[in-house]
Formats: sequence, structure tokens, C-alpha cells
Amino acid sequence: MKRFLSILLCAAMLLGTLAGCGKKSTDSADSFRKLYSSEFTTMNYLTTGTQAEQAVAANCVDGLIEYDKYGVAQPGLAEKWETSADKLTWTFHLRKGVKWVDYKGKEVAEVKAQDFVDAAKYLLDSANKSETANIFYSVVKNAEDYYNKKITDFSQVGVKAVDDYTLTYTLNKPTPYFLSMLVYVCFLPANGDFLKQKGAGFGTDNTSLLYNGAYILSTFEPQISHVFTKNNAYWDKDKVYINKITETYNKEMNTLGPEMYKRGEIDKTFISSDILDDWLKNADTKNLVSPSRSQCYSYFFCLNFDPKFDAKYEPDNWKKAVNNESFRLSLLCGLDRVKALSVSEPINPKSQLLNTVTPPDLVDLNGTDYTNIGDLKAITARDSYQADKAKQYAEKAKAELKAAGATFPVKILMPYNPSTANWDKECQVIEQQLENTLGKDYIDIVPEAGPSTGFLSAVRRSGKYAVMKCNFGPDYADPQTFADPFQPNDANGEGGGSYNKPEKVQGYTESNGEKTYSTLLKAAEAQSTDLSARYNAFAKAEAFLINHAFVIPYGLNTDGYQVTKRNEFDYQYAPFGVSILRYKGQHLLAKPMSMDEYYAAEKKWKAERAEALAKAKS
Repeated sequence: MKRFLSILLCAAMLLGTLAGCGKKSTDSADSFRKLYSSEFTTMNYLTTGTQAEQAVAANCVDGLIEYDKYGVAQPGLAEKWETSADKLTWTFHLRKGVKWVDYKGKEVAEVKAQDFVDAAKYLLDSANKSETANIFYSVVKNAEDYYNKKITDFSQVGVKAVDDYTLTYTLNKPTPYFLSMLVYVCFLPANGDFLKQKGAGFGTDNTSLLYNGAYILSTFEPQISHVFTKNNAYWDKDKVYINKITETYNKEMNTLGPEMYKRGEIDKTFISSDILDDWLKNADTKNLVSPSRSQCYSYFFCLNFDPKFDAKYEPDNWKKAVNNESFRLSLLCGLDRVKALSVSEPINPKSQLLNTVTPPDLVDLNGTDYTNIGDLKAITARDSYQADKAKQYAEKAKAELKAAGATFPVKILMPYNPSTANWDKECQVIEQQLENTLGKDYIDIVPEAGPSTGFLSAVRRSGKYAVMKCNFGPDYADPQTFADPFQPNDANGEGGGSYNKPEKVQGYTESNGEKTYSTLLKAAEAQSTDLSARYNAFAKAEAFLINHAFVIPYGLNTDGYQVTKRNEFDYQYAPFGVSILRYKGQHLLAKPMSMDEYYAAEKKWKAERAEALAKAKS
């Protein structure tokens, strides 16, 4: 999804539950409480590209399909579906009697096929500045032309309400992964009459949304609390086991959360690395701590090729440096990622190491994971940290950059969100380690705290960084989704506009004037039905990014360690879309999992998932 996120947004909004180990909770066993530290800027799921904000729609608005806890597609608002012989037209048959309700649970209308059409028309109105419209128009016939105003008749766009309960999508070309796209926000419905009524106010608060999902956001008090309550009109309410979710604002949630949990004030907390050892040694808490479950999100360091930061950080000098491949490679080979990952994962940091942009388990080719296909196989097998090689690149870069008029040390502005646990410490570790490896006369890393709220817009999307840790979550089950943050034609500007695009780098131009990365992407995108050719072509494009250090892969998504009563292995699972943000189907445990219980449950889930996926394919 166009979800190029600050680490705060993932950590603050990942959903969880637990019971206090101190004072007993006064809430019932079917409700839980958690903290959040960054407020929504919008709840308009048709425009936002931010995962934290998409979490509202994930729980409050149902789509055509959903995934079970093993990642097998299940009927949602569509009871069944079929495709045409040429694989271009998908027909969905909607269940009858599903209701839209307001924030008080009052019935407003029935959900009908036209709601998907009306939502699409809103999404494709470029004036609404949707950050996810490109996902929709990348596959739906004539959608991109309508978005770009090359056509003005929306009836030409490939989404149609055949009748109240029959919806069709016509695609640009056969798209094997289309079904997986439907659990992303850009394919969710919206009531057309309500959209017109609210206008620019749609999604500004809980009263400006309609709900057809498992929950209603019954209370929304910015920087105070959010309360989600079970939707009693929900079509599948028997599978909603948690009746109430209360999120309380606390700017210092990562610092204060553990003690608040002990006092029974909240039901979930993260355990930062600086107190982890104490919790694991304490007889009262050692069996309450477990790892956070890794998701299919990738963390990597972006390099800004079009800096917009203050003059005191010498943006012009940085631009000269970052355009030099030897300089970039010195950073790639000089960064000890295991040492940096140890800040949040001190027990087994190597388990979080990721050598590619695309994480494992997104897709496979006849049993071979995509990260081990083609040009990515060698990258997956290596550790990029090679201190001696990094120093050689640095010496080469010094000579080349001095000739280009650059000065040393090169200042490297590295922002972080102060409300995200361990991010400040991680930047400090990287500063010390990388400067010691490459020399303080070569680089001067400058960690800087950004704002707690609005960090993504204020820093990432404004180009106010030189190097910054970013992450991305997949929108659908295809390698192309992890090319999105680096796409040269990212018109929506999600993921930070054009600042990290390899197209901004000097050089790498083909004889026909086309940039090399563009050429590689076009070759991959042209392979729509031959998955072997497609995956190998995307692997070649991704390897180009990494081998030329346009991006520095880092690690898998994890929030470190936690105390939680949430069963980490019964929520809806899909390594793409917004499935993992949903509470539907989740139960609470009688007590938090210990380390041993977590790993046993993980092993059991993996075995059951392999069996379920094999059965689904047969």
C-alpha cells in the first residue's frame, strides 16, 4: 500500500490486548485498553496512505473479501466471485442485507454494489489527492486516464454496478494478484449519498463516517481517547469476540506503559530494550514477556537525492556526496546492521536482518521464496557489512568528491520520531558505529528529533532528511508492490515524493535516454502472466537498487518485546493490505504468552498455515 511510514505509525497503531499483572482490570474480559501516542490527521480511508489512519477503516469498513488467520481468502461482502475466460473481468456477488450505520449504530442504508462505484469515482478524482489511487488505477481499465482527466466519462472506467448486488471490475490486463488487492483501502466501498453530503468533511471525525464493519468508532476525542464498540448490526457479528477497544492518548506511552500495565491501567505495553532484562529476571514479570510478531513489512534506509533540509546541514554538499556511488557504497558496506538492530532486539538481532527490500513470505515461485529468485539470491545470502571494503569505498569517494568540490566531513542529517521506542538510541548507535568505521573526518551523522505527531508529513514527505529509516508494507501479493516507493512516476508523492527516487541520481541513463531503473521496471511490468519471467525481472530491478546503494536494506518489522493478552496467532493474516490491523476474529488469552509459549504457538501456526495453503491451492 502506499504506506511509506515512520516507525512511530506502525508501532503506535498495531493493535493488541492484555491484562494487568498488578491491579485487576475493571473492564470485562471481552474488552481491552491500550495507549497511542500519535493522533490521526484524517480518517478518510479513500485518501490516506498512512497505516495508522487506515486502521480505522480496517475495523469499521468491510470490503469484498477477507483473509483467515492462515492467509486464505474468504468471502466478505462478496459471497462469491468468478472471472471471465480472458481473466479481464471479475464479477462479485454481494450478500444482501448488509447495513451502513452511523457512529451511534443507527441504520442509514443498505450496502450495495453502487457504493463501490461511488467510492472509486471519489478515489479517482485527482482533486481529492488520494495517496492510494495509483494502486487502483494501476489495474482497472481506463482508471488512470480518468484520474489524469484524459477522459471525463466515468462510465468508461472498468468498475460497474450491474445491479444492486452484482459488481464487476474490468482490468487493463490479466492480473493474477488482483484478488489480493481487494483487502486494501482503495477498494473499500463508501455510500455515495453520504460522500456528497459530507464533501470535504468526509472522514474528519467519527461522525463523518458510515460503518458496515465489525466496529463503530463511537468516541473520538483527539489526543484524549478513541473508543471502538462492537457493531451490533454487523452481518458477521458472531465472529467479533472483543466488544470494546479503548485507546488512550499518552505521548510517553513507550516510557510510561510498563508501569501503567503493572497498575492495571492498560492491557498492553511494549517492553523497551533498556528494561527488558529486568522484566525477564523478575519472577513476577518474566513469564509475561514475548516477542512482537514480525509482519511482512520491510525497513530500509532511504537516501535523499533531492534534499530540502536547512542550510546548516549543508544540503548542497550532501547532494554531491549522495550522487557519488562510491560514497553510497561506503555507507552500505560500513553499516553494521546487526549492532543497530540490537537496540530493539537484543536477544536475537540476526533474526530481524533483511538483505532485500522485499521481505520473505510475500510470494513464491514453485516453493522458492521471491527473495531467493534470480539476482536477489546472492543478495539474500550475504551480509552487506564489510568494514574493510567500506573503507576502500570511502577512500575512493574522497578523491572523487574532492575533485567535484565537496567538503569533508559530509554532514548526514538522520531524523527520528522521539515518541517511537528505541529509535533515538538506534540513531545514536549508528552514529557512533558508522563514524568510527569510516572516520569522523569523512562523515558527520547528525541525529535530530522530529515532531511526535505529523512526523511523516513534516520530515519524510517534506524531504527534510539525508538518510532516514523508513518502512513499507505490501499492498498486494506481487513483487511490484515493493517497487512502488522507488517508482519514477509516483504522481501521488506518497513515500516522500521524489526525494529517494533513483531517477534523481546522476548517471544510469540508457542510450535511448531512459533511466536504467525505469527500463528494468517496464520489462518486469510487461510480464503479466508468466510468473517466472515476471518475478525474475522484478528481482533484477530490485537488485539494481541494492547493488548501486540507492537504498540500504535493514530489517523486518518488529516492535521488539511486549506484554499482551492478545493472541498473536489468531488475527486475520495476510502479508499485504490491512488485514493484520483488524480485531475481527481475535480472542483474548487468559494470561499473556511467555517466550516459550510464543515460540510453541508460532511453530504450530506455521505448520497449520502450510497445510491450509496447500489445501487452498489444491
